[in-house]
Order: sequence, then structure tokens, then C-alpha cells
Amino acid sequence: MKKANDSKRTYMLITIPILALFVCFNTVPLIRGVIYSFTNFKGFGDYDWVGLRNYMDLFTDPRIGNSYLFTIKLAIVATIVTNVISLVLALGLNSKIRGKTFLRAAYFVPNVLGALVVGYIFQYIFTYILPEIGKMVGNKTLSTSLLSSTSLAWIAIVVVCAWQNIAMNTIIYISGLQTVPEDVYEAGDLDGATGWKKFRYLTFPLIIPFFTINMVLCVKNFLMVFDQIMAMTQGGPAQSTESISYLIYQNGMEGGSFGYQSANAVVFFIVIVAISVAQMSISSKKEEQL
Repeated sequence: MKKANDSKRTYMLITIPILALFVCFNTVPLIRGVIYSFTNFKGFGDYDWVGLRNYMDLFTDPRIGNSYLFTIKLAIVATIVTNVISLVLALGLNSKIRGKTFLRAAYFVPNVLGALVVGYIFQYIFTYILPEIGKMVGNKTLSTSLLSSTSLAWIAIVVVCAWQNIAMNTIIYISGLQTVPEDVYEAGDLDGATGWKKFRYLTFPLIIPFFTINMVLCVKNFLMVFDQIMAMTQGGPAQSTESISYLIYQNGMEGGSFGYQSANAVVFFIVIVAISVAQMSISSKKEEQL
């Protein structure tokens, strides 16, 4: 009985401080943000209640609409690029090749670096190095910085986002591939399954749970993209790469529209949760069918 009480006391001593920190730095700010979304709070001073006016204005604000379109477009493209490359890398690193351990360590380096650091490095590359290479090969598109083009800057951000996120996705895929029993492949060999057919009918159905995890994480991370945009374009040129997170930060923290952008943040939170739930539901249905 004494040991049970000691274990319970230890559990409480560990859990309570963590729970208190979570409530203090996560739950309380979230509740305050929801409250401010019904006000005209500027981030300082007094404020008045405005009811649902902030939420109504969101749906008629073209800048908000453009930021949602850009963010969703970036998230879709970056998610596809990241998962395709990650899966190909995982298949290669899971096969019997030389230097597999070194390669697994090398490709993970981008994930270790901070997003802001990576953003500043790629800003230099896209601004100075890539244009020089473009001039050397006679390519007009690459001869000027992609970051200065309203139609191409988003591609540069997709490249950076994918480059940094591929590492973690690859690890998750490798973990999934290592759970596939060898008997499955042996049975497939007897049935004559090779190459693409082996991947489509044997490997992929067995790693769908890992595919689901990667898809949900990718969409969530790319919808919340901020650091890369802060370092590379700061929403430009002409607000063409202004993500929702960056818009909330810029107008809420620096532009004196804290209450209005709090409403934007609440809507954005609901959108992310809805998309994540939809992804999980669709993936779980596919798993049941298999």
C-alpha cells in the first residue's frame, strides 16, 4: 500500500508541474486570444467589445483571402513534393546499399538547422548565387532572383520548406518500411511481383499508417509556415507570399490590429483542426478497406 502511495505521489509530482506549465503557456493565451477576437484591442491600452464584427470583416477582406489561397496552395504543393521525395529516399536508404548509415546521418542535417537560419541561407542563394548561374547558362528566368518575382517567389519557399522537412518524413517512412515482414516480400516474389507492383500492392498498403502521419504533419506544418517567409520574403513582393501566420504576426503584433488578427487566428485554428480531422478520417477508412 505504501509503495502504491509513493508511486502515486511521484506521478503527481511529475504531472502537476507539466500540466501547470501547459495551462499557463498554452491554454490561458488561447482563451485570452479568443476573448480578444471579440474586441478592437490594438495590443496595448483600452479596448471595446465589437461582437462578431471582426469575424464578419474577415470574409470580406481581400488580403485575408489572398493569404489563405497562398497558404493552402503552398501547403498542398509542398506536402506532395516532400512526401514523394521522402518516400523515394526511404526506399533507397532501407535497401541494401553501401554507406547507408552515413547517408542517413547526412540527409538529416537540414532538420537540425533552425528554420530562420535555413531561410537566410537560401535567401542569399536565390538572390546572389542562383542568378549568376542563370546568367552563365543563359536562362532568363534564373538570371534574376526568384524572390523578386510575384509569380515565382512561392516556388522558392516551397523548395526551402520541402528541403527542411524531407529528413523527418524520411525517418518516419523508414520506420514504417522496417515493420514490413520479409515473408510478405517472399510471397510476392513467388507470385511474380516486382518493382512498381511490389510497392503498390505489398509495401504501400502496409505503411499507410505512417503515410497518414506524414501527410497530417506536413499539411499542419506547411499551413503554419512562418520562419521561411520571415527570413526570405517578409510576405513580398507585393504581398504575394504572405502566409496566414505571417499576416497574423505582422498586422496583430506590429500593425495594431491585435483583436482583428486574433479572430483570424481562431478561424485559422478551426481550419487546421478540420483539415487534420478530415485527413485522419479518410486515411482510417482506407486502412479499414485494406
